[in-house]
Amino acid sequence: MDDLLWGVLPYVMVVVLVGGTIWRYRYDQFGWTTRSTQLYESRLLRIGSPLFHFGLVFVIAGHFFGLVIPKSWTDAAGLSQHVYHLNALIVGGLAGFCTLVGLMILVYRRRTMGSVFMATTKNDKMMYIVLVGAIALGLWTTVAGVWGDEEANNYRESVAPWFRSLFIFQPDIASMAAAPFSFHFHTLVGMFLFMIWPFTRLVHAFTAPFHYLFRPYIVYRSRDSIGSSGARQATRGWSSVGTHDREK
Repeated sequence: MDDLLWGVLPYVMVVVLVGGTIWRYRYDQFGWTTRSTQLYESRLLRIGSPLFHFGLVFVIAGHFFGLVIPKSWTDAAGLSQHVYHLNALIVGGLAGFCTLVGLMILVYRRRTMGSVFMATTKNDKMMYIVLVGAIALGLWTTVAGVWGDEEANNYRESVAPWFRSLFIFQPDIASMAAAPFSFHFHTLVGMFLFMIWPFTRLVHAFTAPFHYLFRPYIVYRSRDSIGSSGARQATRGWSSVGTHDREK
């Protein structure tokens, strides 16, 4: 069973994730969207969405730091195991808490607002259940790693070596098998989340508009500032930098 769960299933997950994403892009580009419900309700959305998305960014960063960077590197830098776990509790715990609270606000909004609930599919409901489970389990393992037995819950000596070994196609099954059950459960739920990812609204994360950060500004001008002759009237205030108006 360990060989199947920790040696085969991760690669099945990658195949489904990549293959499903390609299939979704080729045959369902019009459905590649968050199906935003902002027009139906915006007050709760303005609170829950930033909490969830910004918290998730730090959660992903924490997973990268904990799973990809070997323990020997932080030991060489003079960072003790206890201090590392304490930082993980403060930073990772806060990020996980914000992510979970934001997600629960979004779920509450979707369940209690009739117009939003009508736009919720069975696919969405399953996605929310799995997403809440993955985040809640991750938050629990973070807390247990500090207030429990740090050595027994040291994922950097069990889960992390197994995770890195997957990239060289030599899964360290024994290390993962020695991890506590809570890590097993969190990992399995996480893998299932990635397997359904391409077939849910979560797929929009692969086309996040990061280019918006680098695109030039869009200049909007009022009709009131243009005279009857078509020439722009002089106004008081700061002049625009790098923009030139041309008379037509």
